[in-house]
Amino acid sequence: MTVKLDEKLGAVWSPDGTCRFHLWAPRAKKVEVRIADANGVSGERTIALEPLDRGYFFGVVKNVAAGALYQYVLDGKTPRPDPASRFQPRGVHGPSQIVDSRFDWNDGAWRGVALDKYVLYELHVGTFTPDGTFDAIIPRIENLKQLGVTAIEIMPVAQFPGGRNWGYDGTYPFAVQDSYGGPLALKRLVNACHLQGMAVVLDVVYNHLGPEGNYLGEFGHYFTDAYRTPWGAAVNFDGPHSDEVRRYFIQNALQWIEEFHFDGLRLDAINAIVDTSARKFLEELSAECHAAGEKLQRPVYLIAESDRNDAKVVAEGKVGGWGLDASWNDDFHHALHVLMTGERNGYYEDYSGVEDLARAFRDGFIYAGQYSRFRQKRHGTSTHDLRGDHFVVFSQNHDQIGNRMLADRYSQTMSVDQLKLAAAVVLLSPYVPMLFMGEEYAETAPFQYFVSHEDAGLIAAVRKGRAEEFARFEWKEAMPDPQDETTFLRSKMNWDLQTGGGHKVIREFYRQLLDLRARIPALSELSKREQEVLAFADQDTLFIRRWSGKSEACIAFHFGETASEIVAPIPAGQWKQMLGSAAGTPDKNDAHDANYLNSTGVARLSLEPWRFILLVKTDDTKERGVERLASK
Repeated sequence: MTVKLDEKLGAVWSPDGTCRFHLWAPRAKKVEVRIADANGVSGERTIALEPLDRGYFFGVVKNVAAGALYQYVLDGKTPRPDPASRFQPRGVHGPSQIVDSRFDWNDGAWRGVALDKYVLYELHVGTFTPDGTFDAIIPRIENLKQLGVTAIEIMPVAQFPGGRNWGYDGTYPFAVQDSYGGPLALKRLVNACHLQGMAVVLDVVYNHLGPEGNYLGEFGHYFTDAYRTPWGAAVNFDGPHSDEVRRYFIQNALQWIEEFHFDGLRLDAINAIVDTSARKFLEELSAECHAAGEKLQRPVYLIAESDRNDAKVVAEGKVGGWGLDASWNDDFHHALHVLMTGERNGYYEDYSGVEDLARAFRDGFIYAGQYSRFRQKRHGTSTHDLRGDHFVVFSQNHDQIGNRMLADRYSQTMSVDQLKLAAAVVLLSPYVPMLFMGEEYAETAPFQYFVSHEDAGLIAAVRKGRAEEFARFEWKEAMPDPQDETTFLRSKMNWDLQTGGGHKVIREFYRQLLDLRARIPALSELSKREQEVLAFADQDTLFIRRWSGKSEACIAFHFGETASEIVAPIPAGQWKQMLGSAAGTPDKNDAHDANYLNSTGVARLSLEPWRFILLVKTDDTKERGVERLASK
């Protein structure tokens, strides 16, 4: 029988009690499926599957109840979970469960959010709330919407070993983590987000699979010895049998888009995907996901994480690109981090001064082919001609916090003025901004790296690997133990903080800044072309002028311990200070009062340490209804 390429992999259950089993197992000559009841103690049946072309096996079994447990037996050996399992209620080593995929969706009117209107909010399910479940997130969505967030980005939910993990050790890409609540709970979350007007992006990992509970190599040629990743065996995207491996991951992506209604996928570390094919896996993935979005009449976005600074990731296929929609911009983060902290160890040695941040504002990536001291080679390609919405920028994320020795956040080491400054740089850039959970109210809990492996050798390897990684940064503190449950527990957010003191002040600042960003065209239109960027290196100050039609805004950011004064090319007219720091003002010789500036074409701006000023042309403030001066 010829393989049915449109047949879904895994166990697909129908309400009439029929279940279709479809498996790729070219290493086996004979495959049986062993089915038991939901408790796994009675009603066990073993059914042989029919071999198809190219190593596939298929079978239809009647009188199967949703919730039944099953395993595959290859050539009479040890039973194994389904590589395309939808649910692993007993963990990565236990049997798979047959899932009733029906769900009462009521987001039929949902048509998504345009990428240039995304304000992303990255969260980890296990530490976002005390319960650490999908259902516990739902009551928090309104809070994020009021803040100005338009899309949440959920760290990986594919089944991982134990009950605590960042998610990048997932072993079953199709299965939704049991400790988070499983597949139905995830659908409830997505549905609730859409009803609140919130888009949802899922972080997926296609560059490797976790080591514990990983039995895929017993089934087929999922991995290759030709390459290695920092996390183990590389996925076979370009060798013999790679068509079937590609199909496996593309079906996974389509599951999240079609069945779970996700609006986009964040693709983890695509630089670890080695693919020498004429048509890259990522090109194929992009085409399939975008076609699914067109069919569903809503946009679907693919956001890449890559450390290669390669413009072709987001360039269109007709010019040789892969057609993804956006890329995380680590250069932007690194340049900002060096200015905010003065740290120059590890990969931060490649960045210094406001000139680097100015280039990030102008072009996107900073390294576009020049020599990198850290990498000891030339790095990157030019992104000058790419759009602003091709880049996602941030001052903090799970990596940049969690991969520090103590996983300390900015809120643990910086003043209120510094926190406001870092936020303003990100949110007033011409790029898609992303916040990391808790950043908006200066959360003080760290976000440390945690796992819950069972294998002693693997636990030791994780500890050794983390220590070696930290050694490159010359950090001297004691490393938190990733396996210790207290490492996980201390990383949980303290939601009550945002209601009082300086935390409340920071949250209100974020809300006001996001409100202005959304309502003033000069700030909301993500154009790299419609801006002027000047670095005042001697004053540690960056000046930006952005415009859209008649709407204009000027921003000055000062990174330094002493006061600064610059003469900035501010177009003639009256400007209003919409947001900034109490001691960061237009020079009074150029203003009617402290909140207004009358410019003749140039104007003096005075800034105290770690302050910024946002000025908006007064015609724009009247047109857009922005009348009050936001609190400072």
